[in-house]
Amino acid sequence: MSRKPVVLIVEDEKNTREGLDRALRRSYSTLQADSGKQALEMLRANTVDILLSDLRMPAMDGLALIQQALRLDPKPICILLTAYGTIETAVEAMKSGAYDFLTKPVNLDQLDIILQRAVRSRSLEQENRNLRQQLNRKFGLENIIGVSPVMETVYEMIRQVAPTRATVLIQGESGTGKELVAHALHNLSAREHGPFIPVHCAALPRPLLEAELFGHEKGAFTGASERRLGRFELAEGGTLFLDEISDVDPAIQVKLLRVLEERRFERIGGQQTLDADIRLIAATNRDLESMVNEGKFRQDLFYRLNVVRIVLPPLRDRLDDIPVLTRHFVKELAAENNKEIEDIAPDVLDVFMSYSWPGNVRELRNVVERMIVLARTRKLTVRDIPPPIRDNEDAGSPRSGLRPATTMKEAHKQMIVAALKSAGGNRTRAAKQLGISRRTLHRKLKEYNL
Repeated sequence: MSRKPVVLIVEDEKNTREGLDRALRRSYSTLQADSGKQALEMLRANTVDILLSDLRMPAMDGLALIQQALRLDPKPICILLTAYGTIETAVEAMKSGAYDFLTKPVNLDQLDIILQRAVRSRSLEQENRNLRQQLNRKFGLENIIGVSPVMETVYEMIRQVAPTRATVLIQGESGTGKELVAHALHNLSAREHGPFIPVHCAALPRPLLEAELFGHEKGAFTGASERRLGRFELAEGGTLFLDEISDVDPAIQVKLLRVLEERRFERIGGQQTLDADIRLIAATNRDLESMVNEGKFRQDLFYRLNVVRIVLPPLRDRLDDIPVLTRHFVKELAAENNKEIEDIAPDVLDVFMSYSWPGNVRELRNVVERMIVLARTRKLTVRDIPPPIRDNEDAGSPRSGLRPATTMKEAHKQMIVAALKSAGGNRTRAAKQLGISRRTLHRKLKEYNL
């Protein structure tokens, strides 16, 4: 912590309270309360890192205070002081959520050690909270960009399915964002604080994939010099994401089926049966039903995986999203590459919306990044588009459903309308997405009679 940690001392005996204050004020910012009621008021009015409370106090004792303090957000680390240092009291305090327990008269050296440990714990907790927030921003539902009707359907299904325990099969072409959807399902579920463990099945041959999934015991095979935990164990309490499930060998499909049916498995070379407390999300860029009919994928495993299916449309089927995605990527990637890009020429969007995007959203992102890196001005133009896309024979010939912008004003109108849809009508969020101020957005809405 860059600032001094804040310690609230709660003690009804004045001399003890002020003595503790004098001992701690050099290293900590201290607050004092003479009762549980006053302490709660101070906790609600101040950011307190550590609550140092006596156990025996009139009206509200230390245990009751801790129980209420731990309902606050952010909750303080709670340390209990008591002259009645019995094991029963200590156990009850710990069950109530106390971080530690100290008997009176207080040994100041021991208190200092406990407080230093509590401060480190608080810092680590804050770092973990910040990391979770960063991951949620990166992988939350808001990072799946799109305003088209087909994407609205996808969003609604994610919201409905995420809180459940159902196994989910995500189907879509490469580059459509299947892993983003898997992350969103995890982050919106009750398992959000557990691990999210991805496995890219197509990248590993059968022996390696089997060991990667289930782990192995020492000596299970040549080269197994020590026990190794598999992804099922590493995902305990969280989500296991199997990408490109269609490439899994039939022998491993049998083992996966057993895990889904019984929630149990063994490490390779092991005798101990382990429980699998995981949620499974699988993804594929192929038609598993056709593979089942062709005998290339187990029908029973398909039924287990296909409890809920989310189909991600290719970019060519969601043309309305191209202006929104392009604007989003320009803003994000210009910042990442330290480039100042202020505008996009309307004919850039015309070309983009006429191209079929076989690589889908991933290809669009890569193209935008290349344009930004090589751009010589602050405005992206058709000259910045890579020749294979710029010279595409379909460029300038609108595809089905295309509404190309014929003027810069029309292009701006389309982007504003799309941003407002994406933001659910929230003008502040729409302005942020467009990279303009709310005042400028209001002016544009009036100017374009929107």
